[in-house]
Amino acid sequence: MSQSTKTASGEVRSRIFSRLLISCALLLILLACALALDVSYGETKIPIGTVARVAISHMPALGGALCEADAGFDVIIWGIRVPRAALALIVGALLAMAGAALQGLLLNPLADPYTVGVSSGAALGAGIATVVVAKLGLGGLAGGYVTSAVAFGFAIGAMFIVFSLARSAGRVSVHSFLLAGIVVGSFLWALLSFVLALTAGDPAQAQAKIISWLMGSFDAADPWMAVKVAGPFAVFGLVALFAFARDLNVFAMGEETARHLGIETENLKVIIIVVASLITAAAVSVSGIIGFVGLVVPHICRKLFGPDHRLLIPTSALAGATLTVLADLVSRVVLPPSGMPVGVVTAMLGAPFFLYLLKAK
Repeated sequence: MSQSTKTASGEVRSRIFSRLLISCALLLILLACALALDVSYGETKIPIGTVARVAISHMPALGGALCEADAGFDVIIWGIRVPRAALALIVGALLAMAGAALQGLLLNPLADPYTVGVSSGAALGAGIATVVVAKLGLGGLAGGYVTSAVAFGFAIGAMFIVFSLARSAGRVSVHSFLLAGIVVGSFLWALLSFVLALTAGDPAQAQAKIISWLMGSFDAADPWMAVKVAGPFAVFGLVALFAFARDLNVFAMGEETARHLGIETENLKVIIIVVASLITAAAVSVSGIIGFVGLVVPHICRKLFGPDHRLLIPTSALAGATLTVLADLVSRVVLPPSGMPVGVVTAMLGAPFFLYLLKAK
């Protein structure tokens, strides 16, 4: 490589890094504002200054004893609202990252985290688990997270079925993968409808619980535990997808072109599909079905920050987190105090905006 080529390459990387820092800084400010509003708003409205003092008091490096005025809000802020907002943040980041990666891999602007059949698998698992838990009285088992654990397992199982169907002669066709995801997802949704039909009139109200889970919510039984479960997947997903961002950029030029440029395309497909499925399964298992985040957010970030996946994946994570935090806030503003299902809010906001994006092209 000539000296001039090395210099040009270094300048490009420097520009990308500068744009990444500026973009992430702006999105972090927006996310911080959304978190402050989400935590401060509720049946008991709490000043943002009090929220900040309580949050700082729980940080090992900065924390100190709470003053008497703030101690009265500690349970509300740190025990209820902060973990709920943190869970919303994590779920939004997971879904948006998965959507950005899958749209780049499948070369389809309509691809989203649920395309691979993960959501339908998780929904079926949650439905079956809810019925079994209600029948056998196992609600206290595994800290009340039986449904989430089973949903996660079914989601991963659905992904492997789709992957197996799309794989032929040692290769995975992105077009076959997309079609297999739609077919398997439709079949699993049909099975879930059958489960719902079986629970009609159930005195344990299993059907109502399943429907509530399908609408999406951040009302976890133990929100801090949900954060601890989903949080590591967010870190893993961001690191893994960012590591292959350059390969996704090359893949966007076409699979054959990417292969000629030295990209191991089959390995790339496996890695992106597995990582996207894992982080989507983690999100769905703790929050239920929250649609349009993984579909719309990458499009917004692509318009604002460009198609380079080195920018797109981190900015999508931050923008997705901001969207779900604001959706949680809107849900409680519209229908206080518990709020309407977050999945309904994201669908109501996402569907019209996505239509706007389509018309704006």
